[in-house]
Formats: sequence, structure tokens, C-alpha cells
Amino acid sequence: MANPKTTFVCAECGWSTPKWVGRCGECQAWDSMQEGAAGGGRGLGVSKQVRAIKLVESSAAKPITDVSTERVAAWSTQVGEFDRVLGGGLVPGAVVLLSGEPGVGKSTLLLEVAANTAKSGKRVLYVTGEESVGQVRLRAERTGALTDNLYLAAETDLSTVLGQIDAVSPELLVVDSVQTIAAGEIDGAAGMPSQIREVAANLIRVAKERSLPVILVGHVTKDGSIAGPRALEHLVDVVCHFEGDRQTSLRFVRSLKNRFGPTDEVGCFEMTGEGINQVSDPSGMFLSRGDAPVSGTCVTVTVEGKRPLIAEVQALVVKSSTPQPRRVTNGVDSARVAMLLAVLERRAGLRLSDSDVYVSTVGGVRLTEPAADLAIALAIASSVQDKPLAHNLVAFGEISLAGEIRKVSNGKIRANEASRLGFIRSVDSEVGDLRAALSLGLNW
Repeated sequence: MANPKTTFVCAECGWSTPKWVGRCGECQAWDSMQEGAAGGGRGLGVSKQVRAIKLVESSAAKPITDVSTERVAAWSTQVGEFDRVLGGGLVPGAVVLLSGEPGVGKSTLLLEVAANTAKSGKRVLYVTGEESVGQVRLRAERTGALTDNLYLAAETDLSTVLGQIDAVSPELLVVDSVQTIAAGEIDGAAGMPSQIREVAANLIRVAKERSLPVILVGHVTKDGSIAGPRALEHLVDVVCHFEGDRQTSLRFVRSLKNRFGPTDEVGCFEMTGEGINQVSDPSGMFLSRGDAPVSGTCVTVTVEGKRPLIAEVQALVVKSSTPQPRRVTNGVDSARVAMLLAVLERRAGLRLSDSDVYVSTVGGVRLTEPAADLAIALAIASSVQDKPLAHNLVAFGEISLAGEIRKVSNGKIRANEASRLGFIRSVDSEVGDLRAALSLGLNW
């Protein structure tokens, strides 16, 4: 029987109840209820009078026009692709959360960022909770990241990490990772929601007090979301995701949240034996152009932030040997492809209901915007008719359920990028409807 003087608080969202339950009644998280003092939850505590304190001049409110921005100007990490995602660089006092699958290269990227920042004259503290300093030193030797201004510490205790910050007085702090650091005052092992919340709150407080930019590495769950309480994503200033296919060397950094810049930019990197390299013009990596034309391939132009990228879509359509035809996709949205198949059969007269359809992109790029619809449709039609498209043809446009080709944003930027790379023929919204687009693309 529960102690009447205690309550049970959800470690994920803070919801509280006087009895233990297996599932939180608000966020629906399982096994997240922890016993705490009465009134510690949300909505069950007794209201107490809070006295106002006398403000000092430095903390008094002032007109927004009188607030100086000199101390919050962003400075470069000396890694241009990472700066692009951050919105120009790191802002003093900003807290950045970088997530990604295990082994994708998060530590390698941040060691490169830390080393380049240190080489520019700034003092950097790299705290690792997953490796020893010797292991990090070996990787730094391999990637050319050795510099005297880069300080290493292998710590898993929050108090010791804060002590290292006091001793080194860094201008950039990297913590790899937040799930490995534990606060001794909080019950539970490192990585538990309550521990992550406490560690993050203390590091954020230090970042704001010292105007110290902090980069935290966050683990991800099986479904790819950031592990730990969602409050962590709300507390930090920037949330970035590092992604890439392990079978290819290409990696992307995407911004999911950014208080200081856009959230639609993407940084491109290439993993090599010597570390990680920036890719300023990655368009050629997403093409597999051979001398002999092949049916079922079409080139499109996708726009990530302000950057146009040339990508190739490949499709294969074969007669199905099963009652339920297969629909297999890689790099494109499966629901979007299913919709396009229905439009092609209904509006363009292509019989696809009894065929297996495979659609994939080249180089590990992921196409999420509707502008790739027309290229996917042309690749499928080309495979059905076994007729290759023109070698210098590019297609971009959104396809409606009525079979219309709609205009997409940044059309001029897409056309200029295609022309720069030698694609002088284009199929876009100017064609009108899907039948006309397929006829033009297949008979050019």
C-alpha cells in the first residue's frame, strides 16, 4: 500500500497521481511512474505564497531596443556545412542537441568541429562518457584533430563535469553523450528520464550563465526518435539529426529545431578512412549515369533549404507472381508512391495493379518533397514500356489526384542547377497534365 504522504510522478511529462499506475494517464508512457514527495507532481501540490524579490539593475527589464546583441553574435565552427545547418555558426550560450543512429559518425563529426574550433584559437572541452581519453586521442590522430587548445575528459559524473568546466574555462563544450552522465543527487542510473532532465538542466544553466555554447550528443530509440524525455528537445535551442545509410559514405545533418536560423537547411558530409569531409557540391553523388541508356531511371532536382540537389530515381516494374503485388520503396515515401501508382493507372492508362513495383533513389538520398512526383511517375512509365528517357532530361513537379502537374517552389533555382550540370531538357508544370508529360518524356 502506497504511503499517503507520497505521490507518484511521471518521469516523462510530470503528471502525478497518489497511486502507482503502470501507464501515465497523460503522455501514455509505460513504467515511467516514480515515487516522490507529496506535492512534487503537477496539479496536486498545495499553493504557497511566493514573495517578490528586489531586482538589481542588471536583471531589471528594459526596452527591447536597448538590448545589446554584441555578446550573442554567432561565430563559425570552421566546418562550413555544420555552420550552414546552425544558421551561420554557434551562438554564445546556445545549447545544441545532435542525435543519430549508433555508428553513423556523430563522435567523428563533433571531434572535427571541436578540433577546427580549437585550431582557430578558442579553448574547447570535449567530455566523453562512452570512450576513454586514449581512444579519443587515437581517433584524433587518424583524423588530424590534434591541437593544444582541445581538452579531453572522460567523465560520467555531472559534478565532475561541472568541475572540469570551472578548471578549463572553455569557449565550447561538447558532451558525448548526455545519456552517459549521471547526477549523484538523483536516484536512478544514467540515461533514465529523470537523470537526463537533471543533467540537461544543469548544463543549460551553465551555458546561459557563462555564454558558453554547448553541444550535446543524444541517443535515439528504435524508431529513430531522440531517447529520453521530450522536455529535453524543448529545453535546448537547436536540435539536429545526423543521418545516413551505413552502406554508403554520404551523411547528412538536418536541423529539426533552430531558434537562431532556418530549419530546412541540410549539411552534406562524406565518411572516409581519414575522418569526415565536407561535400559542398553533392549533386554528382546521387547519379549513376552510364554510357548506355537504361529504362526506369529519371533525374529530378530537390531543394534542401537554399541548396538544389540533383537526384536520380530508379523504378522497376515486373509482373507479379503473387496474389498481392509487392510495393517496395527506398528513399521515397511509400504512401506517396502508392498514390502515384493509382493516379498512373486511373489517369494515364498504365496497368499496374498486377505488377510488382520497386522504386529507389541513388546514393542514399531521401526525397520527401512532392516535387519528385513527376520523376517517379516517369521512371515507372519508362520501366513499364521498357523505353529509356533522354540522357539529358530532368523532371520536377507535383502530381495531383486529378492528374494535373502543379508548380513547385524554387522552380527557377531547380532549372538553373539542372542546366549547370548539362540537363538541357526538362519536364515540369508547363506541360499541363500527366498524359502529356509522359508522352513528352518518353518520346523526346
